[in-house]
Formats: sequence, C-alpha cells, structure tokens
Amino acid sequence: MSSDVSSGRGTAILKDKESGGVSCLRKRRKTDVIIGRIPLLIIFASLLLTGFSIGQLYEIPFYISKGEYAIGVYSGDSPFSLAPHPEISNPVLTFRDVSDIPADFVADPFMVRENGVWYMFFEVLNRETEQGDIGLASSVDGKEWKYDRIVLDEPFHLSYPYVFEWEGEYYMVPESKSAFAVTLYKAEKFPREWRPVKTLIKGNFSDPSVFRHNDYWWIFVSETNDILRLFFSDSLQGTWHEHPGSPLVVRDARYARPGGRVIALGDTLLRLTQDCKSEYGLEVNGFLIVELTPEKYSEVSWEGNPVLQGSGKGWNAKRMHHLDAHRIADNLWIAAVDGWRRSVRIGWKGSKQ
Repeated sequence: MSSDVSSGRGTAILKDKESGGVSCLRKRRKTDVIIGRIPLLIIFASLLLTGFSIGQLYEIPFYISKGEYAIGVYSGDSPFSLAPHPEISNPVLTFRDVSDIPADFVADPFMVRENGVWYMFFEVLNRETEQGDIGLASSVDGKEWKYDRIVLDEPFHLSYPYVFEWEGEYYMVPESKSAFAVTLYKAEKFPREWRPVKTLIKGNFSDPSVFRHNDYWWIFVSETNDILRLFFSDSLQGTWHEHPGSPLVVRDARYARPGGRVIALGDTLLRLTQDCKSEYGLEVNGFLIVELTPEKYSEVSWEGNPVLQGSGKGWNAKRMHHLDAHRIADNLWIAAVDGWRRSVRIGWKGSKQ
C-alpha cells in the first residue's frame, strides 16, 4: 500500500513538473513575442512622428492641425441676446466648403444684404501661401449658405473684411497690416470685383472697424492686442486724424482689439471687442459709447458681458471672437459669428479635407 501511494505521489509530482514546465514555456514564448515586437512598435511610432513632421513641411502625409475656425449664424431680439438660430445647422461655413484654394479655416465674417440676397465676406486662410484671402458666400434666407469664390487676393495677408454701403456704392476695409496700411477698397462689380481706392491710415493696425456717426467717419484699430486707437475724418476718402483721446485703451488685452461691426442702437453705439488677455479671441465683450465727438470720447462696459462666448462643445467649443449683427425686423436680429475648436486632421497637407 505504501508503494502505491509513493508511486501515486511520484506520478503527481511528475505531472506538476510537466505542467509547470509547459506553463513556463508558454510564458517565455509570450515574453519573447512581446520583446520581439517592441522594436517594431518603436520603428512604427518613429515613422509616424516623422511622417507628421515631414508632411507639415513638405506636403507629405501625415500632418496634424490643432485649431480650426468656422462660421455660424445666430439670431435674437437684440445683439445682447443672440443664440444659435433654431432653423440653422451651424456651422454654416467651414474650410471644407472652400472649393477654389486649399483652406485651413474660415473666420471674421461680415454681411450685407442687396436685392434680397445676403452676401457674406470672410477670411480664408490659404494653406499653401499661409496668408489670408477674402472669400464670398451668399444666401437668400440667411440660413442656407453657398460658397462662391475668393474675391480678393493680395501679395500680403488679408482678414476682417469690414464691408459696408455708402451713397449707393459698396466699400470694404480689410485688415492689411502686413502692408503697413489701412486701405479702402471699392466694389467695381459687386460682390466679386474690388479695387483699392485710398490708403486711409498708415501703420501696423489690426481689425479696422469703420462707421459713420454725427457727420463724421470713424475708425477703431488695434495696435497689438492691448492698444486701441481711434481716427476720424469728415470724408470717407478725406484726411484722417487721430483722436486727441487716442489711444483709448492701453495695456489691456481684454478690451482693446475690435471684435466686429460697430452697431447703432438708436442714438447709442455698441463697440465690440475681443478678449485676448489669457488667449487670443476668447470671447466678445460690448461697450456702449456714451460720447463721441472730434474732441471727446467716453464709453461704459455693458453690464451683461460677455456678449458672445464659446459653447463648450462642437464647432465653437473653446472661443468666439467675432460678431456682425443686423436688424432685420422689430425685435429680430441676425448675426454672423465665428468660433474655434481644437481639432486634429490627418492626410495630405495640400489636399482639401
């Protein structure tokens, strides 16, 4: 009996050793496979990172983009109560709608209405030249928009195409600080053909915002993101003078840089400004102009600021830095806005994605 027991124990021990050996062998094989794959993973990761870097420089895949502006349309009963239009699928325009050049983003929309049609002018960042051109889109109802074409392309960067009508003619004052000038353009054949007619101001100025008030023309411009200057003239194409109170804002990036069209609210004017203190174009704030003459200027901050800010999700999740609002009926406004989100795009750099 003791012999049988010993024999049973020996068999069990042998089986345990065999099973342990098989288990160790399997673990060793798995370890060898994993170790063998590590160099391949390192090589793949290196190639991927190299591809991203090369693609960004030389139009070879892959490449990555971390920021994207798009354009939407809001509505409300005043410029202070704007929200996404319930019948509009925002954004109404993105870089994917641009069909005649490779585009990185669209931003800074300004609208005018002519013969029952809305025309929107906006910056298109050209991916190949890395400079802004001015694009055009149109809409019959302000809800559905169709991209048309690039209507203004200069050897220097253009953005913020502030378009307006005066005495039956259409004019545009885009940002052209790369040319060290604020230039007035006139429509030769509205809305697609424009020509420069006058250098209004010389200087390295951003986001020129032009408006007429009390028989004078006025222009807000920013010099860097924390200085706001004001110029005036008794004629659009006349001599422009800097206001004696200018600069109006100094060393305050929250309230200096213009953020859209100056809006007339009865006898009051609303100046819009983008908050650039913590990051560029975070939100839009409003200031009510209390007094504006060639000698004096005063304003007060709107108590409900900000007028416009990111939604926290989607196409305008992080920032909104532009507003162009128009009254279309009593207690009804429509506005072109833009928004920014963080995004990643992978593919051919020169391709439309």
